[in-house]
This record gives sequence, C-alpha cells and structure tokens, in this order.
Amino acid sequence: MCWTAGYRHLQVNVQRKPHLNRRAWSPLSLLPPAMICFQKHQLLGQLSELPDHGGHRTVWQKCIHHPQGLLLRQILFQVHLWVGIGVGLYVAAISVSGSAIVFSKEIGRIASQRLTVATPAGRPRLLPTEIEQSILRAYPSYQVLDLREPKQADRPDLAVLENRKERIARLFDPYTGKDLGDPRPGAVRLLGWLGDLHDNLLAGLTGRTFNGIGAFLVVVMGATGAVIWWPGIKNWRHGMRIQRGVRFARLNWDLHSAVGFWCLLFVLIWGISGICLCFPGTLNFILSYPLRFWITRLHFGRFNEVTEALWTILGLAPGILAITGALMWWNRVLRKKLRRIADIQS
Repeated sequence: MCWTAGYRHLQVNVQRKPHLNRRAWSPLSLLPPAMICFQKHQLLGQLSELPDHGGHRTVWQKCIHHPQGLLLRQILFQVHLWVGIGVGLYVAAISVSGSAIVFSKEIGRIASQRLTVATPAGRPRLLPTEIEQSILRAYPSYQVLDLREPKQADRPDLAVLENRKERIARLFDPYTGKDLGDPRPGAVRLLGWLGDLHDNLLAGLTGRTFNGIGAFLVVVMGATGAVIWWPGIKNWRHGMRIQRGVRFARLNWDLHSAVGFWCLLFVLIWGISGICLCFPGTLNFILSYPLRFWITRLHFGRFNEVTEALWTILGLAPGILAITGALMWWNRVLRKKLRRIADIQS
C-alpha cells in the first residue's frame, strides 16, 4: 500500500474515532501494517508535504495553486470582460490601422512617382486663363485659389480649388486642360485616412482625446488579462500554447490565451505610449522632447526595417484578442441566453 493510501486510511479512522483526536495521539497507531517499515521522521516529513484537504490555504497559496476561487480575480475578470466588450471594435480598428501605417512613408515614396504627360510636338502649353476655364467647367462650384505651372514641359499643372465645404488639389494636363485626378495616389490617400483614424479617430482633437482614453483602457485590459491568465502552477504551461485537433471553442480560447501571453509586453507598450502621444500638452511638464521622440519611435517600431516588420505583424495582436474575446463571450454567454429565450418562447 502506498503512503498516500495510508494517509487516506488515517483520515477515515480519525473521522470514525473522534476520541483518538487527543494531544497524545500518534498517527503511527492508525497506519496500515504495510507502512510500519517507514521510519517515523520520514513518514511525518511526507505527511507534512501533502496538500491540505481541508481547504485551509493562505491567500498566497490560493494565488499559486488555485487562483480561480479568489474574489479579486473574479472582480478583475468582470472588469476585463466589460471593458473588452465596450472597446472591442475600437481595439480592432486601432490594431489594423496601426499595422497598416507602420510602412506609410516607404509606401508613399514608392506610390508617389512623378506623373508625366505627353508633350505634343509643336503644340504650346495652354495659357493660365485657358487652364482656369477648363477647371471651372469641370468644377463649377469651386474657386481657383492657386495654379502652379512646373518648369518641366512633361509635368502637369497643379490647381488648388475651394468651395464652402472643402479645399481640394487636382492635376491638369497643360496641353489639353484634362483633369488628371488627385495629386496623391490612391495608396497614399488610403494610408492618410488610416493614419487619421489611428491618431484622431477621424474626429480631430476631440477624437484624439477619446483615443487617449481608449489607450488607457487597453492598458487596463492588458493588466487585468495578465492576472486572470494565470491558471495555477500545475497548468500554467497550457496557457502558452495552442492545442491541435480540438473543437473550435477550445481553439479560440487557446488562441486568446497564447496571443495574450506572448504579446502582453507589446500591448502594454502600445497602450502606455499611446496615452503619451494623445496627451502631449498635458504631459509636457513630465516628458522632455527627446523622451517623446523615443516614445514615438517605440510606438511605431521605427528603429530599422526588422523592427518595423515585427511591429506590423505583432500590431495585429490586439485585434486578434478583441475578436477571439468576442467569440468567447458569444459562445459562453450570448448563445446560451439566446437558446434559453428561444426555449421559453417555444
């Protein structure tokens, strides 16, 4: 009989014979015969290492072995859940837009190639007044604020137009007066829109303020997620990897847990640096200009091409966490409630 079985035998006898629970009583008197060969000090040492089956553990022991039952963890889980529900779409949008604009300068240089026009032999350029007439025919509700004629014969004219609602820039063929479109390529315009979304939520300074609040909530989710991620010392390795051949709900949970573990440091860096970038005026008395410069480089990974590529890939991690978290909420809460409502109605 193994020593653990002997300990169970000891517990049963103590429960059946409470009169044995005296100060002079020795556990050796209830041990099975097969365990008498053990020396007394060895047996007592083994018994002292056994887990407390009565459940009387300190808070630290609960944190290490079974944190799921702690009230603090349950509170942090609710904070993590409802903050994630509230800003899930925001996190996904910021994640995708942030990854897209890391290489915005390089993409802009490649896309912004010099536009040239055909130069007809023996045909002079149109006069500025003739170009303006072509512009007003194409844009009758606009006024021409500026018209720039390049020195090169194969370059188009640049016109700046304005009406009551907006100001735009257009290119025109200096020989035919044809509208050649926006001087910025489509890729550059898209990156500009994504940059405005990432920085200001498309709402100017007001959007930047809300963006700073969102960055703070990202830090809150990262900190609470780090606490509730810990499954106990026996199972902590399971939260670091993704199991294969499991059902979708389990795969989604593993993905959320593993991505959260491996990308936690980056999420906290982006959240804290995002707060600093969204409130530069408020933090000027704390942060010097060189420090703000390094915070900007750290936020976008602008150290070299390797870090920019790494930031582009890892920048999708908050979006993955938002999506997998929403799916977990759907599988565990919403779908069950909808089934109950359907059962009641039927």
